[in-house]
Amino acid sequence: MESIIREPESGEVTESELREMLFSVFEQLGPRRKVIAVPPDITRLHSRAGRITEAAYEYYGSALTDVLPALGTHVPLSEEERRHMFPNVPPELFRTHNWRSDVKTLGTVPGEVVSDITGGLADFSWPAEINRMLTDNGHDLILSIGQVVPHEVIGMANYNKNIFVGTGGYDCINKSHYISGLYGIERILGRADNPVRRLMNYAEQRFAADLPILYIMTVIGTRPTGETYIRGVFIGDTPDCFEQAARCSRETNVTLLERPQAKIVAYLDPEEFKTTWLGNKAIYRTRLALAEGGELVILAPGLKQFGEDDEIDPLIRRYGYRGRETVLGAADSSPELQNSLGTIAHLMQGSSEGRFTIRYCPGRLSREEIESVGYEYGELDSMLERYNPEHLTPGHNTLADGEEIYFVPNPALGLWAERSRF
Repeated sequence: MESIIREPESGEVTESELREMLFSVFEQLGPRRKVIAVPPDITRLHSRAGRITEAAYEYYGSALTDVLPALGTHVPLSEEERRHMFPNVPPELFRTHNWRSDVKTLGTVPGEVVSDITGGLADFSWPAEINRMLTDNGHDLILSIGQVVPHEVIGMANYNKNIFVGTGGYDCINKSHYISGLYGIERILGRADNPVRRLMNYAEQRFAADLPILYIMTVIGTRPTGETYIRGVFIGDTPDCFEQAARCSRETNVTLLERPQAKIVAYLDPEEFKTTWLGNKAIYRTRLALAEGGELVILAPGLKQFGEDDEIDPLIRRYGYRGRETVLGAADSSPELQNSLGTIAHLMQGSSEGRFTIRYCPGRLSREEIESVGYEYGELDSMLERYNPEHLTPGHNTLADGEEIYFVPNPALGLWAERSRF
């Protein structure tokens, strides 16, 4: 279908306009017999994906037979999270994606093509794996719902990543993340065109062209008060639709600073961030803004473990966030790391490479645990007293004693960079 884009001059799409836009699109598509929605999980709470999924249920009724959150490697939605994000969607419609067992291979990208796409960084083949529900259950409409925002693995999140990673399998996810890690996080952040995206575009064009996927993508802005709003809505099934959304996200979600920051304080909402696997967005999204020798303080009241997965958490504890060369060296002699390429990428991306200090202030992890993986420890209560999120404004702050900090209330919503480094 022709792309439908709403990016108003007023700067905001209202909730009622969003609903009207969706209903208009659904009307144009014509009657559907069996629809599946693929929204993000709680880590994209602000995406309005919950509202969009509710609108789909309101319009299609019993024809919306399944809701499959695009978990990737994340833990399944809890009942509380489901009610919070999707309060008006019947719970019996929700399915849980298991990246280890629920997938089907649509096709395999040959090693020589992977080598060409990645500029020789990798030459292994790449399986285009997605949840078998999307291919085997007779759906005549797949609503892929999500937010386009700067991302550490694929430059700009969403579009076909929602399918190939969100509902992807073990090799598909691990290998794509590993390619990203080899390419380098500081080269990929905020860029829509990169080797990982090209790989997924290649796979979609050759293996998934017949799937009835419609992408519904939002770009979310943040007001000075911290409140979020819908900056744009992009609906379609072509790369151009995504590229328009990525342009809007660059304009909306990338904050360019005139000088590097000596200290950045980032706050992780405890409802969204319970692991460093997710919480390290505080590192990814601010690293281009930090000065040499600077410090990143991460206030993480919900932090209780490192990995989202019972197999990955022990690997993080064992090998830690100790820099690219150390991690790749450990992988050379570690079969367990070699079998978890995504973990290798995560460990590399979660290090400052010695350029700045990362101080985690966790709610439910000990000093010993934090320091054992290579981070500095901060005592949460005292840090919250000094850097109270309720008393700080997004951006530059000067404390009573004269300390200057830069405050990021939700690092998942954007990217911060010193202008010359982006």
